[in-house]
Amino acid sequence: MGMFGKINVFRRSLMRNLTKNIGKARSQEDIILVDKNDIKKILICRPNGRLGNLLLITPLVQEVTEIFPNCKVDLFVKGTLAPIIFENYDNIDKIIDLPKKPFKNLLKYLNVWISIKKQNYDIAINVDQNSSSGRLAVQFSNAKYKFFGDANEETQLVKNDYEHIAKYPVYNFRNYLTKLRFPKRNKIIAPLDLKLTSSEITEGKRILNDLFHNEKRTICIFTYATGEKCLSEEWWGRFYTQLKEEYKNYNIIEILPVENVSQIAFKAPTFYSKDIREIGSVIANADLFIGADSGIMHLASAVQTPTIGLFSVSKIKKYEPYDNSSIGIDVKLYTKKDYIKIINFILNDGKIKTYSKAI
Repeated sequence: MGMFGKINVFRRSLMRNLTKNIGKARSQEDIILVDKNDIKKILICRPNGRLGNLLLITPLVQEVTEIFPNCKVDLFVKGTLAPIIFENYDNIDKIIDLPKKPFKNLLKYLNVWISIKKQNYDIAINVDQNSSSGRLAVQFSNAKYKFFGDANEETQLVKNDYEHIAKYPVYNFRNYLTKLRFPKRNKIIAPLDLKLTSSEITEGKRILNDLFHNEKRTICIFTYATGEKCLSEEWWGRFYTQLKEEYKNYNIIEILPVENVSQIAFKAPTFYSKDIREIGSVIANADLFIGADSGIMHLASAVQTPTIGLFSVSKIKKYEPYDNSSIGIDVKLYTKKDYIKIINFILNDGKIKTYSKAI
């Protein structure tokens, strides 16, 4: 790790230690929320600019707007992707974005914090309890009700999917609402959702038709990932050869990353775009997506395409794709036969949650 990397790690550790107790002394056990229709404006804080992390808050946004259908939601994020991801969310009002490099954009950075202070929110929500900026934003806001994202030990014990990064913010917020005298909520947590329009999906189908000119079903692969999450060219070479042999009646397309690289040396037909929604529209027309833990893997899940996430270093329970027969796989534990069984199970509309290696 370079010097700047070490400094960044130290900075994050310092900020977490400084902010971890923000909100801990605040007790709202005796506050009674009279009418949920009084909640008109909510702030959700996730100051992160990565594609995957922004997609992973879509279940919480859906939860909030379902409970408070008359509210408008402001998002406190980082970078420029949020307006693209949430453009079809009717309840989203403002996107408040921190610059990716605050010291190079100091004036904008300060104006963002001032804008939060100026607004009168009914509820401010920090998505991740370990986010120092998120906790600070909630504390800094003028919200009447402030939720700092803290975990609930009881929920952790009873929910076997609590570790998932898209789900525990929802469980934690539900627990917070019970302190405001809301009834306990046990509804299944919503999937990730990009909310593609019908015209976007139709355009994705046109793109695939122009590439293949046939009526075959399609399998998408994404061979790239950042850092240690990226599987080797050797691994992908073997896997792609196996995929071609087993699924000759399918079109196989490689979705390329923004870096325009391929772990299979561009041997498959490819699709390249810098438009997140266009990439999503193409994947939405596929029958299966296979790729390592990455933002594009979460994008595939968010357009409701059955997704196989390939994990080698990340925590599966925290990041695996879910819903729509999706599954996370530890590549160190699975054999060639296991992959084929899982793929067949999904392509034949099986319920992946009942799958086991004993099938």
